[in-house]
Amino acid sequence: MKRLSLALSVFFMATFSLSSQTAVDALKYSRIHAGGTARFISMGGAFGALGADFSTLSTNPAGIAVYRGSELTITPSIFSGSTEASYLGNTSKDYRINFNLGNIGLVFTKEIFPSSKSKGWKSTHFGIGLNRLNDFNNRMEIHGADATTSLLDVYTSYANNNSINYSDIETDPFYEFAYDLNPAWWTFLMDTLGGPGSYDNPILQEGSNQRMNVNSWGSMNEFVISFGSNYNDKLFIGGSFGIPYIRYFEESTYTEEFTSDTNDLYRFDVNRELETKASGFNFKFGVIAKPVNWLRIGGAIHTPTFYSNIRDRNVAVFESRFRTPDLDGRTSYRHSNTWTKTYNLTTPFRALGSVAFVFAPYGLISFEYNYVDYSQARFRDVPGYINDDIKNGYRSTHNFMAGTEWRYDIFSFRLGYAYNSSPYQSGLNDGVKSTYSGGIGINFQNYYLDLAYAYSKYNEDYYLYSYDNITAMSVNEITGQRFLFTFGAKF
Repeated sequence: MKRLSLALSVFFMATFSLSSQTAVDALKYSRIHAGGTARFISMGGAFGALGADFSTLSTNPAGIAVYRGSELTITPSIFSGSTEASYLGNTSKDYRINFNLGNIGLVFTKEIFPSSKSKGWKSTHFGIGLNRLNDFNNRMEIHGADATTSLLDVYTSYANNNSINYSDIETDPFYEFAYDLNPAWWTFLMDTLGGPGSYDNPILQEGSNQRMNVNSWGSMNEFVISFGSNYNDKLFIGGSFGIPYIRYFEESTYTEEFTSDTNDLYRFDVNRELETKASGFNFKFGVIAKPVNWLRIGGAIHTPTFYSNIRDRNVAVFESRFRTPDLDGRTSYRHSNTWTKTYNLTTPFRALGSVAFVFAPYGLISFEYNYVDYSQARFRDVPGYINDDIKNGYRSTHNFMAGTEWRYDIFSFRLGYAYNSSPYQSGLNDGVKSTYSGGIGINFQNYYLDLAYAYSKYNEDYYLYSYDNITAMSVNEITGQRFLFTFGAKF
C-alpha cells in the first residue's frame, strides 16, 4: 500500500494502491538541502558566484577553479530535528539529535603560469571528497481521541472497491498485499462476508484513541570528483562527477484502541520497518565570470541523478486483541511479513544562477537562484500510475539564497538566508522551507576555523491514512537546527 505520509495521498485518493513506492519517495530522494562547510551554511549556500569552498563542488563546480592553493577541509556537524503535530485537538512534540560529517574534501591546485602578468590559462584544479546533501533524521508523535474513522475502514473500502478475491489476499504469492491487507486478514482485522466486494471489519461503533510514532534516520551524501581551470583570473570553469548515495531507515508504530464495549476488537497495532539503500551518478558543469574586480557571475547545470539500484527492505507486523476468546481460548493474534523490492529512479534536472558583489578587502554580498521541476522525477520498474501521480502532484520550484560576509583583521562575520518554495501543486500542501543562518570564521596563515548555526522551519500535512472520503490528517510544524565546525588547512 502507499505509505500515505503526505498530502499527496489525499490528492491521489483515486489511485490508492498496494505499491511500496509512491510519489512521496520520489520527492524525498530528489529534494536537496545541500550541506557542506560551515562557511557555506552560514551564508545560506549562496556560493555559486564565489567559489573556493569545497561545498561548491556539489553546486557550482566552477568554484574549484577559484582556489589559489591546495586545501583540506573537514566539517563535523550536529543536527537536531523536531516535529510538532496537531491532530484531533491534541498537540505533541518529539525530536531527534544526530552527529554527522558535513563534508570532507581535498583540493589540489597546479599553477600553469606562475607569473601574475602571464595571459591565458593560469591554473588547473582537482578535487575529491564528500558533501552532505540531506538529512532524514527526525522523530514524530501523533495522537488523538474519539476518531470517527479507522485505518481498517481504508482496508475494507479498498478491497471492496477493487473486488479483490480473498484467496489472493490470503496467499499473496507476489507480496502484493504484504504491507497491509494480508497481515490484516491473518489477524482478523478484516474478513469477507461472502465473496469479493463484500469485506467488513470488526468495528461496530466508530470512536477510537489513535496514536502514531515515526522514527526516521539516515542521510543523502555525495562523493564528488571535480576538475577546473582558471583563465586569466576572469573566467573559471569546472565540472563534477557525483556519486550520491542514500541510507534511509524508518520505524513506525500505529495503534488504535477502542473504548466502547460494543466492539469485540479492543486494540490493534501496526508496526513497520523500512530500510532503503541506493547509489547513483550525475554530472555537473559550471562557470564563474569576473568581468570587473567587484562583480562575480556564476551559472551551473546538473544532469538528472540516475539511481539504478534502489533497494527497499520492508517489515510489517500486525497485532490484534479481542475481548472475547475464540474456540481455542485466544484473544490476541500476530502476523508478520518481510520482503524486498528493487527499482530505479531518475531525479530532475537542475539549473543555478548566481551573482556576488565583492568589496575587497572588507566583505561581500552574494545571491543565488536555482530551478528544479519535481514533476519530472520518474520511477522505473513500478506501476505507471505512480509517475502520473508525480506529474500531477508536483511542480517546478524557484529557490533563493542570500549571504553576506564581512571581515575584520583575521575574523569574518557571516549571515545567510535560504528560501525553498513548495514542490506541491497549488493547494495540495505547504512545504515552503525557510532557513536562517550565521557564523564566524578565524583565518590564520596556513589554516582556518569556521563555526556556523542554521535554523530551518516548514509546515506539512501528514496523513495517517487516506482513501476516498476516509481521512486522518495531522498538521505538522517541522524545525531543524544545525551546528557546524570546519577545520581547513592550506598547503
